[in-house]
Amino acid sequence: MKIKHVHHIAIICSNYEISKKFYTETLGLKIKNEVYREPRNSYKLDLAINNDYIIELFSFPNPPKRPSRPEAVGLRHIAFAVENIENEKNYLESQNIPVEPIRIDEFTGKKFTFFSDPDNLPIEIYEV
Repeated sequence: MKIKHVHHIAIICSNYEISKKFYTETLGLKIKNEVYREPRNSYKLDLAINNDYIIELFSFPNPPKRPSRPEAVGLRHIAFAVENIENEKNYLESQNIPVEPIRIDEFTGKKFTFFSDPDNLPIEIYEV
């Protein structure tokens, strides 16, 4: 098997309009495509960073909750690279988004922290 790169990350949200606003307006991801799938009563929103397709945001009627804390088996979080973590932390907090204290990766010496999306999905920002 020869994997070239990550194609996309799929996220199911509980409130489409709130999550759409969060990912597009707060985080600044760009909409590549938006489709309403009537048979499923579901939206599919394709989002990009720097014109690279990265996230599929789905809505479904009454999706079950998924535990994210305490840490459970399965996909843990998504992480975005940033140039200045302090600036991004300050921006998120100015949007009333709680952000954990900045930590240092013990192996790389790089700064990172976490915050959550509207459905409590952990999101990491990592200074590169």
